[in-house]
Amino acid sequence: MKPPPVVMVHGAFCGGWVFESFRAPFAAAGHETHCLDLRDDGSIAGVSMSDYADRVASFAAALDAPPILIGHSLGGLVCLLAAAKTRIEGLILLAPSAPWGVVSSTMEEAVSAVALYALGPYWALPIEPEYETFKRFTVDRLPSAERRALFKRMGPESGRALFETLNWWLDPFMTTSARPERIGAPILAVSGSRDAVHPPATVGETARRIGAEHVVMDGMSHWLPAEPGWNAVADRCLAWLAAQATPLAAE
Repeated sequence: MKPPPVVMVHGAFCGGWVFESFRAPFAAAGHETHCLDLRDDGSIAGVSMSDYADRVASFAAALDAPPILIGHSLGGLVCLLAAAKTRIEGLILLAPSAPWGVVSSTMEEAVSAVALYALGPYWALPIEPEYETFKRFTVDRLPSAERRALFKRMGPESGRALFETLNWWLDPFMTTSARPERIGAPILAVSGSRDAVHPPATVGETARRIGAEHVVMDGMSHWLPAEPGWNAVADRCLAWLAAQATPLAAE
């Protein structure tokens, strides 16, 4: 039986290129892999997390078989929202942004939630990436030259999507509310023990609320799909997928 397709969804300011290496083990295991770009060539201003989720759900629904969704950071939350809108075979969240109602567990998270207010009404603007923050918290385990090369590939992010995610308690529409009861598939959440962006405690609370298995990768930070040790993350995900498929094969 052919393995289900895999759709990989990147985080804020990024693109499908985040998974250039990470996709290889999945392809080698027989999965048709797709690295989706959330943004198109149009303006990013005003784009909602709901828009992102709809895009992923529509892409998934158009495939020949229900896919496995794999999302990193903001893309993890997008995948969580999309999974409630379409049929999937599995959901893997890599250092996911927390859904509505999950309170930050560290000071770094709390600060990031209010820092964007320095830009004014940022929810109506496209937000440019900032190198020092990227270097310190996201790619802190990579060498300087690689950090710079990655940063050059980044682009603006929707201020509205960031607002709905980082300041969910001010969002009257509760845009990022999780609907686990609508997801008829197993869920795995993966965090890095050194991640300051979405630390294990916060990811663990997200996992508890949505009924997911939670795995902490020792010594890893936020850039799980591409920092040193990414292959161990991929192997762990593939092993988990195999374990989910075994009972089905036995029936």
